[in-house]
Amino acid sequence: MIIILVGVSGSGKSTVGRLLAERLAWEFHDGDDLHPEENVRKMATGTPLTDDDRWPWLERIAEMMQECDDAGRNAVIGCSALRAAYRDYLLRHSPAVDLVFLRGQRDTILERMQRRSDHFMPVDLLDSQFDALEEPQHAVIADAAKSPEEIVEHIVQQLSLPG
Repeated sequence: MIIILVGVSGSGKSTVGRLLAERLAWEFHDGDDLHPEENVRKMATGTPLTDDDRWPWLERIAEMMQECDDAGRNAVIGCSALRAAYRDYLLRHSPAVDLVFLRGQRDTILERMQRRSDHFMPVDLLDSQFDALEEPQHAVIADAAKSPEEIVEHIVQQLSLPG
């Protein structure tokens, strides 16, 4: 089984993903780690990614999902997957995927992004993230303003997961 946490940068995908994976004793994969270096450079300099930039990244995530499925490993993946087409593409690559959307208000996310110093995504790109976002229609919705622990508990309950 694979759980994909989706949402804009700063919504908590990495933090919640790590906690959820730890609680379930599953592996965690951060989609940010799979971006081609060119994408990281673009974002770090304040240039929003295009669809053409994102497809190679999504292909890497799909390959990693396939590897997990082939090996029978459960995984939690943090991946913005802002557009429905991106999520549809990923969902076609694994037979058992649940989406969790970390929904956050712009002001909450902005404040969170301003506090972090260890991420390549600049605050200047937040609006482009919200502009690109197509909220998932078939996903567990989690309030990104809650604590990571509360979000994990919500996900576990909503998906009826062990642990």
